[in-house]
Amino acid sequence: MQRLISGWKLIKNEIGYRRTNFILSVISVFIAISALIASIMVLRIHDRHTNQILQNKQEQLQSRMDSLQNETRKAMLELGFNILILPENQDVSDWYTKDYGDTYMPEQYVDKLAGSGLLIVRHFLPILQSRMEWEEKDMEILLIGTRGEVPNLDKPPREPMVDPVPEGTVKLGYQLHQKFNLSQGDAINLKGKKFVVNECYNERGNKDDISAWIHLDEAQQLVHREGVINAIMALECLCQGKVELSELRDKISEVLPGTQVIERGSRALARAEARLKLKKRAEQAIKSEKEHREELREVRENITSALIPVIFIACGIWIAFLGLMNSRARREEIGILRAMGVPVKKILHVFLSKYFIIGILGGIAGFLGGLLSGFIFSRFLEGSFIWIDPGIAFLLWLIVLSIAGAALLSVIAGWIPALTAARQDPAEILHGE
Repeated sequence: MQRLISGWKLIKNEIGYRRTNFILSVISVFIAISALIASIMVLRIHDRHTNQILQNKQEQLQSRMDSLQNETRKAMLELGFNILILPENQDVSDWYTKDYGDTYMPEQYVDKLAGSGLLIVRHFLPILQSRMEWEEKDMEILLIGTRGEVPNLDKPPREPMVDPVPEGTVKLGYQLHQKFNLSQGDAINLKGKKFVVNECYNERGNKDDISAWIHLDEAQQLVHREGVINAIMALECLCQGKVELSELRDKISEVLPGTQVIERGSRALARAEARLKLKKRAEQAIKSEKEHREELREVRENITSALIPVIFIACGIWIAFLGLMNSRARREEIGILRAMGVPVKKILHVFLSKYFIIGILGGIAGFLGGLLSGFIFSRFLEGSFIWIDPGIAFLLWLIVLSIAGAALLSVIAGWIPALTAARQDPAEILHGE
């Protein structure tokens, strides 16, 4: 017990009588550990800030894309059906000049297309369109037979773009109901068949104003074209991205051989395509931001990797220098202790214990200083204060790293001065004095 007490007394005296040397050594360890912890915190805050930036951009992109998808859908609905599928032998110029076709395809084609798994089109509307003499009114009209839209079976259901025409009813264009003073609920005859006016359309300024819409089955009976249609109208779905017309034609032709595909473009379609390009630009911006942050981190990591060893070596050399200066200044005391019978091991233990204490104190102070410095440096590097919750596990790891690293640095740096002091020959020292 007496040995232990005298040993601790020697350590206390060693520290107390050379306070300046002790404090300077602690400061050296503090600087080294602070630099290490600060660099770790800067990199960790950088990573956290990078995640925040990318997450915010991703959320903004997702919000924009949700809005974009809704706007695109609305734009496409305003555009109306923009894909026209005709029989392969149909002269397109005749279709546009006559407003109807004189070649036909099976009505089952629309069901075949709906169940094909093709995701780039939806809202399939089969039509039979023909010019017909309205004998009862002595007027030529455009008769359009259609039934309810056939949904794409492989896509979520959507509200139909056009309402179906119930059997036994007719929807009249503006010129027809205005000329004959017809209104909803009135009865008319078409080729001897009675129909009730279901709806009267407003003026559209095109062929629709002289058109009459009836159910497809009834239109087929009136023009004697049972089981066939002369067109399928569809809406191109831009949720999969804009598909080139050639690819669109190829895909539809695979499902419906003997047909041709016409894409009817417009400003609405151009706006919808422009919106889709925003997604690619936003994704590219996120990718560029990520690459920039990774490059910035690599630069900071390289600087840290080069700077920290230099700081540790410089601080170690400074501690060793202070230790050698201390051992020289205390030659007489060491000589007296050796002459009194204090063994080399005890003197070595006293000096190494002092360096160990230096390491513990410097490590604790360096840990706290490094945390604070890390947040301060990050404030300037990141442009704003970034608070992160390091987590208990990470803090414990930093504390262990700080204390263990500081103790190791201090003991290694003080080993040579301590060994030099312990191995001095007391006879030579006292004789010289």
